[in-house]
Amino acid sequence: MLHPPARSRDCLMVARAAKALAMTAPSLPRHPLHFPNFRAYLVGRCAAVLAQYGMMIVLGWQAYNIARETMTTSGAAAQLGLIGLAQFLPLFFLTPVTGWVADHYDRRMISRTTLAALTLAAGLLAFATYEDWVSLPLIFGIAVVVGIARAFNGPAYGALAPNLVPPAVLPNAIAISAVVWQAGSIVGPALGGYAYAATPWGAYALAALLYAVAFGAMMLIGPVPQPARDRTRHPIRQMIDGLHYVRTNRLVLATITLDLFAVLLAGATALLPVYARDILQVGSTGLGHLAAAPGIGAGLVALWFSIRPMKREVGLKMLAAVMVFGLATIVFGCTAFLPRNIAMEVGLGALVVLGAADMVSVFVRQSLVQLHTPDAMRGRVSSLSQLTISASNELGEAESGFLAALVGPVVAVIGGGIGAIVITLFWARLFPELRLARTFDPPDIREADHSQEKAP
Repeated sequence: MLHPPARSRDCLMVARAAKALAMTAPSLPRHPLHFPNFRAYLVGRCAAVLAQYGMMIVLGWQAYNIARETMTTSGAAAQLGLIGLAQFLPLFFLTPVTGWVADHYDRRMISRTTLAALTLAAGLLAFATYEDWVSLPLIFGIAVVVGIARAFNGPAYGALAPNLVPPAVLPNAIAISAVVWQAGSIVGPALGGYAYAATPWGAYALAALLYAVAFGAMMLIGPVPQPARDRTRHPIRQMIDGLHYVRTNRLVLATITLDLFAVLLAGATALLPVYARDILQVGSTGLGHLAAAPGIGAGLVALWFSIRPMKREVGLKMLAAVMVFGLATIVFGCTAFLPRNIAMEVGLGALVVLGAADMVSVFVRQSLVQLHTPDAMRGRVSSLSQLTISASNELGEAESGFLAALVGPVVAVIGGGIGAIVITLFWARLFPELRLARTFDPPDIREADHSQEKAP
């Protein structure tokens, strides 16, 4: 009489155990777009990057046109260098601070504040251009404001993405975010160029609208986890920790510095206003075409990655992409020597290849840096990564503009492409870790988090 109840109890216990196991078993990873916070983040990031890079090309074109009214080609090219320098210097001096701020304060509030400031700056330029009282001092002043806002916005945006999705889908989320950023960074100049060709003030109005969209999207993101604040150590010491981490992690160091030095030299896009007006002589509409060409290449690569994500030999592919970037830069520079009837077509083709190669490079770099960095350090490392990106863009603009003023725009572009190839070959030898990076598989960074907590 005791056996049946015992068997019943056993069966009941087994059933309960099975149910508990089913409830506690990890569910299959979902796509990052399943999470509303991440969707809002992507919309905001895309809109902000489009606005940012659209404004950059328009600022350069407008400054160059204003300067050409009273200056030679060399003198006006130097103004492009000053525009890049005005945006870079705030980033350079504020980078240690902004990374620490992103690791210790609400990353959403930082992004919201900076996006509001950028919206106002773009709106002011739209109004000034519409009323025809825009000037070089105003353009330089707005460039400084944009540089300050980006110095705080970049690390906060970069460090926020990993807080919006579960760890299981983090690699895919980072890849999607990197693709969106890169696509926006190359499509943005095209939008700015076309909008300026339609109506100059409309380009800035479009940028203001896109910044407003980014602000609205950021307002939709709910509370997210924030790394615990380390109140036991001085903020300056914590800032130094970010530099130390990058210096000691050779893979992160290699990926960051390769873009810094290679793309810094190959600044063909910085001199697009010069090529559009004085070399190819295609005007503002032609500038839009030239600015759109890299976006086409980047878009095709992004589409390919969405279907066939890169998984193997990521380091070698990054090195190869940067070399192709340099070769495409050389070809674009040589369009000055081609007959006028084919120069534009060859230049567009070279810029398409340039954009495709840049997409591959940045996709690999962003994924490796984010996945190989502990969350507690992500803001500081993101700020350093942003500094190198800015150095390769804004400081690259300054270098290209000043070099063009000294030796001419054609020599500056061709020499920059050659320099990018030389730097890539040197980096491949200097950092074997980059060549040997087979996959994006992140290391176990719990020890890194622990070591940061225990550091004196």
